Amino acid sequence: MQRILRLLTVALLAMLFGARAVPADETITEINFGVIPTESSSNIQQGFEPFRADMEKALGVPVKLFLAPDYAGIIEGMRFNKVQLAWYGNKSAIEAVNRASGEVFCQTVDVAGNPGYWSLIIVHKDSPYQTIEEIIRDGQKLTFGNGDPNSTSGYLIPTYYLWGQNSIDPTKHFKLVRNANHEANLMAVANKQVDFATNNTENYDKFAKAHPEMVKNIRIVWKSPLIPADPMVWRADLPREWKSKIKGFFLAYGRMGANKEKELAVLKGMSSGWAPFQDSSNHQLLPIMEINYAKDKMKLASDTMAAADKAKKMAEIDRKLEEVRSYSKMVEKFN
Repeated sequence: MQRILRLLTVALLAMLFGARAVPADETITEINFGVIPTESSSNIQQGFEPFRADMEKALGVPVKLFLAPDYAGIIEGMRFNKVQLAWYGNKSAIEAVNRASGEVFCQTVDVAGNPGYWSLIIVHKDSPYQTIEEIIRDGQKLTFGNGDPNSTSGYLIPTYYLWGQNSIDPTKHFKLVRNANHEANLMAVANKQVDFATNNTENYDKFAKAHPEMVKNIRIVWKSPLIPADPMVWRADLPREWKSKIKGFFLAYGRMGANKEKELAVLKGMSSGWAPFQDSSNHQLLPIMEINYAKDKMKLASDTMAAADKAKKMAEIDRKLEEVRSYSKMVEKFN
């Protein structure tokens, strides 16, 4: 049954994202591992360096960390083959799959074993605001620390569940909107540089451990539905032999061997703290794709373009949305 599910998923997602030819004999001499900028570059470097070194040793070729100032930089790096594999959020993974020959091959798991994480809206502890409804009510007075436009938890999820469903354009509804990574938004709220901001439970917990006094100045006013855990993505055109090597390294890491305990400690120091990776594929992106298309539909509904043009674009979004929902139902049926 699992084999049937896997074959079905591959076929469905090939139709959804577009099939790609995979070369069989390309030589790999170096691998660049892209890491999305959820925090400062120095913190990322420190957390991911031991894992990079272990990957390099296991694969037998140089492995380099590829850092960029925003999510788009990692996506573009993969698009132009400057990045061969990367850690993304679900929304940025969709962009990588659609525009940069990406393909999900495994999934992160947090140290507590949660099946995912949650988007947050945070305020300073002294803020008079206790609910999202109050923040929306006084929007014209408030400064908003939004996430990177390619962030799932920092941008897509709040856009869909909060602003889209309340017919709000944040750039018009709030006094000032500025985009930043999760760590910067936590700092901005703690220091009263913005009135409220987006974040997620993983980064909030990591920030709490690193800055226990500062986190006391932050209060959570909204928590989203569960978001699937972050995917690891490689270029779909990697040779099959190298895919096998890379996936074998990721799935074995922290699970077996003499270095198991050391590797578990390395995983715990990455991002907000991870447990061993789980197998995955592009099918994990389907729920986020559905939200993304639904968000686009809500945005289009308030657009002032000509009626005929709007109807055409709405029909195309509806077609894509129904396609995603159909694939999701078929995957669920065989799961």
